[in-house]
Amino acid sequence: MNAFISGFITFAVFVTSLFGSFIAVEAPEDKTEFTPVLRFFAASDSHVGSMGDTQSLRMQKALKMAYAIADSDKEYNKLDAALFAGDLTDRGRKDQFLGFAVAAKSVLREETQLLAVIAKSHDSSTLDKGVHSYFSGVIGEDTDIHKVINGYHFIGLSVSKTEGEHYSDYQREWLDEQLAAATAEDPTKPVFVFQHEHISNTVYGSSDFEGWGMDDFRAVLNKYPQVVNFSGHSHYPLNDPRSIWQGEFTAVGTGALYYAEFTVDDVRTYHPEGNRKVVTFWIVEVDANNRIRLRGIDMNEGEVIIEYILDNPADPANREYTPEKQAAKSTAPVFEADADIKLKKQGGKYTVEVDEAKSTDGMPIVLYRAFVYAEDGTLLAKTWTMPEYYIVDGEDEIVLDLGKVDAENFTVEVVAETAYGVQSAPISMKS
Repeated sequence: MNAFISGFITFAVFVTSLFGSFIAVEAPEDKTEFTPVLRFFAASDSHVGSMGDTQSLRMQKALKMAYAIADSDKEYNKLDAALFAGDLTDRGRKDQFLGFAVAAKSVLREETQLLAVIAKSHDSSTLDKGVHSYFSGVIGEDTDIHKVINGYHFIGLSVSKTEGEHYSDYQREWLDEQLAAATAEDPTKPVFVFQHEHISNTVYGSSDFEGWGMDDFRAVLNKYPQVVNFSGHSHYPLNDPRSIWQGEFTAVGTGALYYAEFTVDDVRTYHPEGNRKVVTFWIVEVDANNRIRLRGIDMNEGEVIIEYILDNPADPANREYTPEKQAAKSTAPVFEADADIKLKKQGGKYTVEVDEAKSTDGMPIVLYRAFVYAEDGTLLAKTWTMPEYYIVDGEDEIVLDLGKVDAENFTVEVVAETAYGVQSAPISMKS
């Protein structure tokens, strides 16, 4: 890093730190007894657009909340690392990487290692203009990294430096070598690997239809049950039970620091109203027995939105979060006996309103579906809506637009649905 850039970063960090000191945060309530020996922040998709913009401030607030969580722990009060799985910037410009670096370093304490990789997505718009070298200059690390923190290995991979390649054969060989060395050192410990894109057909957002996955590292990762892989790119919600996956290794979707996205039926990229306000991240902790606690945080509300405790994933027998087991644990939501349903008509179009159903398995309800039947049982119309399950304070009343109904007399049925397609008994009414 040249002296001018170094001096500018130092000055900008100082100024940004002063401004950031006005961001007040509190730690979410910790309801689970857990004593860490390692704690780190894990997030992705900050999409910094300029120095001090909204995305920068969100990232600063999220990091401050991570420190509040650490500071409130009487047993272990450190935040050992801050992990960012790509799309640090919105367009990959040099000033945006500088904005990311300044925003992060203005909050990070000396105890916390910054672990970040760049993506072949928003970060790589200037791939042919030396983005790797500039990133390394402002961050102070290589774009592919292997760090050991408190005895635990962290391995991060950025987009290939070779023009036209997503990830290269050299990177796959390098990853295999790093994992072999890490697991030989202690095969009983988890190893944390991160890159921007999900591994295909693992977490929510990575299916072939959803399209936010890639297979570049699967063959390597399949060899190491110790791997816990963090990835972003899809912006799919971290509290959806499909955002944790276990198979040959463990995969975790990071959600996003900037907006949320979903797939519903044949709608591949669904962005509900208010999705750009969503800000979520993980606090990841490991205890002396190599158990892992994952706490998904809703930054806006300052609350834990999901929590998992994983038995040490280095043991292939510890696989409670396979898709098959997750689906088997999914049970039908229920509408309470006094739940209300209302049919309204305005301008020739109908809406139906229902009170929210209740989860019976501790996981969120992700959809409500409405069906309109004629008197002879013919299906006249169907629709769906998504509740705001991806934030802490979602709505209590569910509204579904039915549109025009070509019948005077009909019945409306509404069902609530889990992430695995398990539906409640319907609540219904006649027109």
